[in-house]
Amino acid sequence: MTSSVRRAAERGRVLAAAAALAGAVAALAGAVAVFSVDAHEPDAAAAPLMDFVPPPAGSYPLHAIMRAPDGAVLDLDGRRQPLRHFTSGKITLLGFMYASCSDPHGCPLAYQVFHTVRHRVATRPELRDRVRLVSLSFDPARDTPRAMRSYMAGVAPAAVEWAFLTTESPRRLVPLLDGFGQDVRVEADGGGRPLGPLAHVLKVFLIDARGTVREIYTTSYLYPEVILNDIQTLHLQSATQRTMR
Repeated sequence: MTSSVRRAAERGRVLAAAAALAGAVAALAGAVAVFSVDAHEPDAAAAPLMDFVPPPAGSYPLHAIMRAPDGAVLDLDGRRQPLRHFTSGKITLLGFMYASCSDPHGCPLAYQVFHTVRHRVATRPELRDRVRLVSLSFDPARDTPRAMRSYMAGVAPAAVEWAFLTTESPRRLVPLLDGFGQDVRVEADGGGRPLGPLAHVLKVFLIDARGTVREIYTTSYLYPEVILNDIQTLHLQSATQRTMR
């Protein structure tokens, strides 16, 4: 059994146990446990709803999975920067995307989850300066810095950093995809430009302030509540380590 399968199985067992306990409590009370959604959140009605109760923050470990890879990316001004500037120094939630994706279970889902996570982190003083979000395009032919600037135009200003990045070329992009284990299938024309949508598995990466990947989310666990608990868990772990020094 691979480490990723073991990790998924372990999390599944924890979530299942927590859900069973919550169900028992709700049954005794004659009620159903429901997560409320902040009406002030962006597109709150579209936020994905959970059918389980995640374990409390700090009650479980998030093991180191791998170092986040580094490579050259472009910011919204077209400046070349090392990706490590966006994957270290803060707890980082990073997702690959492309602006023209229309799969409701793909990039648009991640975009909504990022919005919700950012909104909720911004309300927590202990987290807002210690967390960033990163959306990195895997469609450099179409997602130029100018296109990425248009893509992020709907993102409201907030205290929590959200970086929108792309790359200069597939040659710059492929090592990052390989390093993160992000699969993408592209059908291209004779000039190397993609034809139609890009086939990919949705993955979002939680990276600690030292640049180590600590969790990988797919659609099965891409819920704001789960991600926020994991972010809080990393924050608590970091605070404990600082206290012990």
